[in-house]
Order: sequence, then structure tokens, then C-alpha cells
Amino acid sequence: MTKPELGSTSKAITAAAPKNKSRRRFVLGGLGVTGALVVGWGVMPTRQRQNGSSALPVMNDEVSLNGWIKIAKDGTVTVALHKSEMGQGIHTALQMLIAEELDIGMPSIKTMYAPIDKIYGNVVVMADGLPFHPDDTGVLKRTAVWMTGKFARELGLQLTGGSSSVKDSWGPLREAGATARAMLVAAAAKEWAVPPERCHTSDGKVIHSSGKSLTYGDLAQKASQTEPGEIRLKNPQDFKVIGTPQARTDSASKVNGSAVFGLDVRPPGLLYAALKMSPTIGGSIKNFNADAVKSMPGVMHVVDFSSPGQEHIVAGIAVVAKNYWSAKKALLALPVEWLPGAHAGLSSAGIFKELSNQLDTESGFTYYKVGDPASGFAAATAKDQLIKAEYRAPFLAHATMEPMNCTAQFKDGKLTIWASTQVPSIAVGVAAKIANISSDNVHLHMTYLGGGFGRRLEVDMVIQAVKIALETKGAPVQLIWSREEDTTHDMYRPAAIARFAAVVDGSGKIAAYDNKSASGSVTHQVMQRTFGLPAGGPDKTTAEGEFDMPYEFPHQKIAHVIVPTPVPLGYWRSVGHSHNAFFKESFIDELAHAANKTPIDFRRELLTQHPRHLAVLEAAVSKAGAAPEGRAHGVALHQSFGSIVAQVAEVSIENNQLRVHKVTCAVDCGIAVNPNIITQQMESAIIFGLSAALYGDITIKNGQVEQTNFHDYPVLRMNETPDIHVIIIKSANPPEGIGEPGTPPIAPAVANALFVLTGKRLRSLPLRLDVA
Repeated sequence: MTKPELGSTSKAITAAAPKNKSRRRFVLGGLGVTGALVVGWGVMPTRQRQNGSSALPVMNDEVSLNGWIKIAKDGTVTVALHKSEMGQGIHTALQMLIAEELDIGMPSIKTMYAPIDKIYGNVVVMADGLPFHPDDTGVLKRTAVWMTGKFARELGLQLTGGSSSVKDSWGPLREAGATARAMLVAAAAKEWAVPPERCHTSDGKVIHSSGKSLTYGDLAQKASQTEPGEIRLKNPQDFKVIGTPQARTDSASKVNGSAVFGLDVRPPGLLYAALKMSPTIGGSIKNFNADAVKSMPGVMHVVDFSSPGQEHIVAGIAVVAKNYWSAKKALLALPVEWLPGAHAGLSSAGIFKELSNQLDTESGFTYYKVGDPASGFAAATAKDQLIKAEYRAPFLAHATMEPMNCTAQFKDGKLTIWASTQVPSIAVGVAAKIANISSDNVHLHMTYLGGGFGRRLEVDMVIQAVKIALETKGAPVQLIWSREEDTTHDMYRPAAIARFAAVVDGSGKIAAYDNKSASGSVTHQVMQRTFGLPAGGPDKTTAEGEFDMPYEFPHQKIAHVIVPTPVPLGYWRSVGHSHNAFFKESFIDELAHAANKTPIDFRRELLTQHPRHLAVLEAAVSKAGAAPEGRAHGVALHQSFGSIVAQVAEVSIENNQLRVHKVTCAVDCGIAVNPNIITQQMESAIIFGLSAALYGDITIKNGQVEQTNFHDYPVLRMNETPDIHVIIIKSANPPEGIGEPGTPPIAPAVANALFVLTGKRLRSLPLRLDVA
């Protein structure tokens, strides 16, 4: 029977709807996708996210109650999970949403990966990508968010990224649990011939006021044929699961080795592929001699998977063998001659020179402006201080612990893929296109991801694996990138330059503030290589962390210049915030010093209308206390992905080496679904960010990436990891992002502490004491 459409009834979904519902004709442009004239479409109700185009697959005695939940006779509840688990604990958090609304214990829940269906598409991530200031509450923003959400629902891209998983699932999964609960209650009430109001649920049972009860397993079949009646989401004050520290449900399998990652897949008859790709950005294969290795032990195929005319697909060649070692040995022996292509002269120095030149000559796109900063600069007198600074950040690799890989099998006109991906629906669509078959003939097996950080938003490894599988005569093949290929063929975080200027008057007030930065655009490149769309328009990720700051300068302007680059760019954990927070928070410290105020007092004065930010700052500073002798504290405050984070870094210099001893971190992320996971994610993000702040540097020479492995692209070691203390601010606001917001503040917090210790301002990443 047809279930009720709940998408337009949930408070979590309708909160962003425009107040004037009669005006629904808008022109949307510059939103990261091509602009669209939407006429009439706006009057249609938002599509529901409860029931997919096909019923949820069931086994044995299971019964599906909606597109998210099925219940077995023994009362076990299986939840369809539409987000990728890459160490962030999201599967546990999503199970908690169901457990809360369905009134069951966490041990009663099993999980399955959701099939490919538009109801599982990520709606929030696209709306969060709109270039509006967080303080903007106007009609234009509300309308754009609402319309973008509708567009995202129609598009239905299954995507894990943008720290959006809990935020995107908060409404649909709670609705799914509440709907199932209402159906079970209605079925029990009908069985007992009593009003539903006389029944309640607890611990996997429907209980009548008289004390009699039926388990969910007893009721599931009848519930599937019962109208739910009135559906009510729980009041947060009644939460029993949400907000409590719960153990990770994926930990046991990762400890005992039963967890399946991409590299663990072992279908029968599996072959292995090792690859080498053009060492030069944009290079191609001139020739190779497959005959030289075909007689080597175990070698089965040599496959050129290049795509002439498609520069965004890196040219390369793979050797397929019966085991990986044989494939790798043959690959090393394979004679290949490369054509370097048009970018053989590309270098980091040249890229930074071009960024600087563009900042000199281009005005860029203004993301935010209030007051009249130009007049403030013009009116500056000799008694005022004009503070200028330029900051730089390099390209960065993702360096996931599990290198890129994908397993594929093409047999009898059907394609099977085993992949650790953040974008399952895109992976299926691209694979179908490569194999020239319908998406219905592609079956994707999702696995755990051995790290993502945005790198597995890309599908280059899927494209390669499918191309190779088309040549293996029906045998499955597992493509494995070496660490060297992974490091030298990443989709890198952009290199960037930011320039700041501000006028500090005699009273220590900021009379004018100007910030202009330059970098390549991740979104432009992703739109081109993933969807074939032309690049154009602003890209929020280039200026996020600069234009959306909470500081209340009365006259400010923030702009960005997009400088196209042949270097492949991708979303890197916290994206533009990762470097823009370093730029902005370091310069704020410079202004505090010029104003003769402490960095904390200076920030306090700029947050009079931002009590949540101020509370986070105060919590971190209070917990950190005073720095011990010989050490210094640096502070940074930053909002990203909806969450506000303040960090205090305790730093010393030992034997001319920078040492971070302790980091105190306070976070306001709205309702804390699972405090344990939030703490873990803050710790993870700080360690990830420290690796970049102290060591991260991808350099290019003669068109080639110079770093190859962890010996020259190091990450933080255990003995270098500081003590980390996390404070979670209690909040009644809906959940916001948590996977990325802990990364941006750590670099400026450390840099600001170094200034206290040395009196030198380090304006380039990574932080090196030998650079003034």
C-alpha cells in the first residue's frame, strides 16, 4: 500500500521554507552548478524521503516498513545506511537516531548499505554550499536554501561529505523510526481493539496500559499493512539514546579483523592489477612494450586505460596478474615511454607567482561586504596604524591509510563493483557509462573506507578498474594503487595566497578591514570532471572561512580571485576552511597585537552579537588555564559546517623544534547525538590538521609532484601527538557538522602561540621555525 509522504511535514525539513509560499519563481545562478530558471516547479511539494522507487530488499522472515527499516520475526531491526563509514563513526550515530524514535536498544539493530535510490540522496550538502553568510537570515537566503534543497532531492546524489551526514539524516531517519513506531502501535491497537493512545513502546515492544505487550517481531507483518495514523517525533527532552555516549558499533569488527575494506574483497577467481600513471601532470603514453612482461610468472593482461582527449583522466597502464606481487614486479619491468605534455614546465614557484600576479591585477568576486571599508582606508591618518600581511598555503595530499583501490567484474553484460567510495550513486553512473550498459546492470558492493577526507569523492579509481575489467574476460580484478602513485596522483587541496589590510585607530578599533585571496577552484574542476559541466561562477569553498567570519567589523570586504590551474584539485578535509582559517585567525592576532590588546580580549570585543561563539571561546580559554613556564598559548576561533570551534594550543620550542604539548578544544555543534564520537572526531581532526600545519607540503617541479611517500610527506607520529581535551557545549539547536570543523583552528592556534614565544609571525604553511 502507499505510505504517506512525510517529507513536507517534518519540522527539520520545512524549517528553511520561505514564508511567502506564493512567490516561487526564481533565477538561481552561481551555486556551484549551472544556473537554472525554475518556473512553476517551486509550487510542487518537496518529495518524500521515506519510500524508495523499490521496496527495501528483505530476506527470510523480514518485513519492510519503509525505505529505511525492516524488522525480522525475532525483533531484529535492520537499518539501511546511506552514508559511507570511513572511521568517523557515522553508522553508530545513524543507528542511534533510529533506536531513539523506535524505542529499541542499540544491540537490537543490524545494518545494511542502502541501495541506490534518490531517497538516500544528500539534500543538506548542496544547500550548505550556497555562498551566504551565516548571519544572513533574509528572504533571499531562505528561498535559495529551500529551492536548492528541492533540487538536491530531485537529483538524489548519494554522497558522504561536507560534514553533513547527521545533519542530512536528522529528519528522514527520525521520521522513519517514528513512522515505524506509529505503524507498530496501530497494529497492536487493532489486534487488541483498543485506542492507540492507550499503547506505548519500550525496548522493542508495544505495551498496553493494562500491561499486556507484543514484540515488534510479532507485529511487523501486520504493521506493514496498517496506516500509521498520527506521527510524532520525540521531544528532545524525552531522548534516551540521543545525547548519550554510545560505543562504536563498528569497533569490534575492526579489532577482530572481520571488517571488510576495499582491499579485503576476495571474490572467486580474483586477479590483481598494479598501475603506473603519467609522472607529469597532463602527460600521456608515447609507447610501451607489453610483450616484454607477458611471459613473466602470473601475468595475464597489460591494459592501457588512458582516455585520449580527456585530460582529467590520468593516462596510465596496468599489469594484471594472478597476485599483486607478480603484477607489481611486471609493472616495474614494463618499458613505458611518456610524453610530458603541455605542463612539463609547471612548478610550485610559477603557480604562486601567478596567484600573486592575479591578486595584483584582478578584483575577484566579492563574497561579503558591509559598511564602506574603502572610505575607512582613505580616511586613515598618521595616528592610525595600517596593517598589511600576506599569507600562503601549499597544495596538500589526502594521504589516506588505505590507498586508492577498486574491484570490478564484467560478466554476461553485467558489472559488479566492490568499492570504498563516498559517492556510490556517482560511482555506479560512471561505471555504467564506461561499460556502456544501463545503471540497472551495475551492482555496487560498498565496503568500509580506510580513510576518505574527500579523496573518495572522486571516482578515477572506479573508471580505471572498470576499464581493466572489460579486458579480463569475465574475471574479477582488484586494482591497487601503490603509495607512490597515490601521493603523486591525488586531487590536491589548492595552493592559496591571502592578502589582508586593516586600519587600527587610536582606540584600538578596526576602522576598515579588507581581505582578498586567490586559489584554484575545487568545485569548478569537480563539476567538469564528474558531471561534464562548464566551470564558472563563484565557488564558496575558495573563500569560506574568510567571508563568513563572526567578527563584527563595521567596515569589511572579503573577495576571492579564482585562478585556474592544471593541477588536479579536490575536496580536502574542511576544504577552504583548512587554510583560510589559518589566514584569518593569524591576521586577527596581528590586529590584536597592533591594538595593544590580548588576542582573547580583542576577540571578545568583536563578538558582542555572537553569544554562541563567545561561549565557545570562553569555554576553551577557561579550561586551558595559564601556560606553564617555557610554553605559550595560542588561540583560534572558527566556524565551519555549522559548528563553532575554539582551540587553545600549548606550544614550546625544544632544541629549535616546535612542540605542541596540549590542545584544549571547545565545540558547539548543536545537539550532541553521541558525545563519544564528537570527542573522537575533534581529536582526529586536530591530529589531521597538525600533520598539515607542521609537515604538509606538496610541491611541483617540471610538471611532476615531488613527494612520493611518508618519508617526504610525513604525518604526525604518536609520540608527537599532544594531549587533547574536548569540551562539548550543551545546545538545543539541531545537529551540525562534526567530521571537519576541528581541523581549521589548529594551525592558527599553533602559529599564534609561536608568535608569543618568538615574536615572529609565521605566515606560510607548513610552520617552519627557520622561516621568518
